[in-house]
Amino acid sequence: MEMNSSCCTPPGSGSATIVRPVPTVGGSFRLIDDSGTAVTERSYFGKYLIVFFGFTHCETVCPPALARIDQSLEELGELANRVQALYVTVDPERDTPEAMHAFLSARHPRITGLTGPAEEIESMKKAYHVHARRVDEPDGYRVPHSAFTFLMGPEGDYLAHFADTVDSKEIAAAVKASLAVR
Repeated sequence: MEMNSSCCTPPGSGSATIVRPVPTVGGSFRLIDDSGTAVTERSYFGKYLIVFFGFTHCETVCPPALARIDQSLEELGELANRVQALYVTVDPERDTPEAMHAFLSARHPRITGLTGPAEEIESMKKAYHVHARRVDEPDGYRVPHSAFTFLMGPEGDYLAHFADTVDSKEIAAAVKASLAVR
């Protein structure tokens, strides 16, 4: 068996193997859903999660992302009963539970909004490797943010993530494949 020594063993170390850490995605959190109920990662155990980070004042990234999640749930049909879509705010200052509920119930009623104290949001962003930072402007502020959609397993385990170029059919297919395996 031939090995690529440049990728697996440090120079001059013989047969030692380099073990690269696998980045983890997800973890514990303490937030408030858009109905005002305190939730943790355990609140959703047993459900597959589609997780997206954004904010209700977003005019560019979030509208198509949330529409894509809605469409993915639609394409799952009855299987969507085993899936919970979560929209985690990166703007807890404006996205109170009430604001998120008003926004989501009017446009995306199958998606649950999560908000909470800024330090809890920061912790969850870090756990998901999400970038978002407030940028002040003359007439207010915006929060540019990364646009990955995450698929988490029923025990909170990371399964996949999707760039914003992935369409709803691909997300639904990945969810179906995960549901079929378990």
